[in-house]
Amino acid sequence: MTILVCGSMAFDTIMVFPEPFKNHILPDKIHSLNVCFQVPQIRREFGGTAGNIAYNLKLLGESGLPMATVGMDFGPYAGWMDSHRIPRTYIKEIAGAYTAQAFITTDVDDNQITAFHPGAMDSAHTQTVPVGKGITLGIVSPDGGEAMKQHAEQFHKAGIPFMFDPGQGLPLFGKEDLLRFIELADWVAVNDYESSMLEQKTGLTAYQIAERVKALVVTWGSKGSVIYSQGRRVDIETVKAEAVVDPTGCGDAFRAGLLYGLSHQLDWETTGQIASLMGSIKIAHKGTQNHSFTKAEFAGRYASAFGTTLPELS
Repeated sequence: MTILVCGSMAFDTIMVFPEPFKNHILPDKIHSLNVCFQVPQIRREFGGTAGNIAYNLKLLGESGLPMATVGMDFGPYAGWMDSHRIPRTYIKEIAGAYTAQAFITTDVDDNQITAFHPGAMDSAHTQTVPVGKGITLGIVSPDGGEAMKQHAEQFHKAGIPFMFDPGQGLPLFGKEDLLRFIELADWVAVNDYESSMLEQKTGLTAYQIAERVKALVVTWGSKGSVIYSQGRRVDIETVKAEAVVDPTGCGDAFRAGLLYGLSHQLDWETTGQIASLMGSIKIAHKGTQNHSFTKAEFAGRYASAFGTTLPELS
């Protein structure tokens, strides 16, 4: 199957401040904040939801086509994609714009201060879900708000089943928009915080949302995940990571596992376990696209974690 991954492509510039932010912020001056944090550590990573999900699908041997708008500075990322054989068929460059960029400063207590420049991502609505190109499955992940709405409608009109993954884009939408997404989507995937926000905004409980789609997947970080489907609740355990290094991108790795299971029509327990293992592997590495494994290594880790044989990866 060929999976179209609608979402963002972004550069993540990550800086580490070796002290707590609170030591340098005066509470009584928060209304006129003017601070400068010297950061001895800095790194630039390739990121964005579409790029991350497509990368993880490639590791699993699946064909994921990212669809996104990028800027005039995309060259290094394009080279990275080419070196990993991730297609750029539906990557569109927007003249005069920069690729979306996140500037993240983290302190020793894992607090973060982030500035995000959407750049070319704001033109994502100029892309259209391709019809008659062999796309059999899709996902609408965080992107420009108008693009997310349009792509959901286009997937539905084309009869292509898709997953709705609102992520950080959830605050962009009101009740009617979210109810429409749920009406159009085949599956919905959120973390626990997003699940609560989705329930609050729509007025629906998790079970009521699950009744309107084929499945609702809710991740709970170190507590595992829950899949609500056709009146059933499937609890998925977290796979113990070799190390907890960087949680950034774990959700995207998890969703790639879900899409892999769906593309191969695996049962929800197996699909959730694959997704859980993907998140475990990612969290042990810095950045969102610096982990790797062979099919044999993945199968071995799956067997070790769950005590059963993984269906052969094709």
